[in-house]
Amino acid sequence: MLLIKTRRDVLLAPLQAVSGIVERRHTLPILSNVLLEKRGGVLTLLATDIEIQITTATADVGGEGEGAVTVGARKLQEILRSLPETAEVSLLLEDRRLQVKAGRSRFNLQTLPAEDFPSMTLSHEAEARSLRLTQKQFRQLLAQTHYSMATQDVRYYLNGLLLLLADGELRVVATDGHRLAYASMPLPEGAGGVGEDAEFRQELILPRKTVVELNRLLADTDEPLAIDILPNQIRFQFGQISLVSKLIDGRFPDYQRVIPLTLKDVIRVQRSVLLQSMVRAAILTNEKFRGVRLVLGDGSLKIIAANAEQEEAQEEIEVEYSGEPLDVGFNVSYLLDVLNNSSGETIDWGFNDASSSALLTIPGNDRFKYVVMPMRI
Repeated sequence: MLLIKTRRDVLLAPLQAVSGIVERRHTLPILSNVLLEKRGGVLTLLATDIEIQITTATADVGGEGEGAVTVGARKLQEILRSLPETAEVSLLLEDRRLQVKAGRSRFNLQTLPAEDFPSMTLSHEAEARSLRLTQKQFRQLLAQTHYSMATQDVRYYLNGLLLLLADGELRVVATDGHRLAYASMPLPEGAGGVGEDAEFRQELILPRKTVVELNRLLADTDEPLAIDILPNQIRFQFGQISLVSKLIDGRFPDYQRVIPLTLKDVIRVQRSVLLQSMVRAAILTNEKFRGVRLVLGDGSLKIIAANAEQEEAQEEIEVEYSGEPLDVGFNVSYLLDVLNNSSGETIDWGFNDASSSALLTIPGNDRFKYVVMPMRI
């Protein structure tokens, strides 16, 4: 008999933290469940999809029983969400069913045995290399780069994010073959075993799903984040959450060869002005190709979009430019991604010619670079 008595929010918050990785449809039915384990006054919740595992705990639970059980994560989450915020909730296990009570509401859910739950084991924890950052620092690196990851690319190593530890820095790179985002930060003193070894160099590729979950769970605060690098695995610990993920076994492309070393022309524009102009022009782009033309001339940047219905949009921005005219096409979605995920007030946009990739940077910040390939329009 597993008896838990607590407030609705005390149970819902940790459940939401772990259930993001739970798939709605799975070949193994138990992977749609969350493991609930109560020992004393501590309730531990665990979810996994075999590749990633998230564990969290809460100590603010009552009830006399102890034990473990697995129950459908989505259904339990939806039930708790639908209850009043101040509701007192109790969970009772009887005859392989979990009864959820709140006020006059009753729900009976099917369960599966806890011993059948396929929790991940850490590989050679004694060999772990550790890194200590703040949640805000790492979350900012993810925010600047994650949108450039590929989605279901046959080059499986692109469906993730490169973490490169080298020269006392943490570098993060993502690319889908059409654009590339790079961000870095110096490792602070006291960052751990990795940060204190100047000769240490390691490349890791985080799976896309792991990056998405970290971006969702990390707080924009100075609370600590511990990263443990294990053979073929990585562990992130922050707050009450522990996230363990397998790593992608592959060779990430040499990102340094993609970033242009020289630029013929560079213009500086207000990020918000450019973003608003791009948003308006994107309304009339072709839904499939999403292409816009950038026409750079004496003192002006024109953004032109057209679609198959012969409709056209044109935006014009004043810029300091006196070089040769340039007419180049880009996927507007790639430009909107970087503009929406950059925090600088201005953007430097560097060009060479209509067939070469462009480089977007933030003035005064050499730790962020965004490369985007042109497209024919």
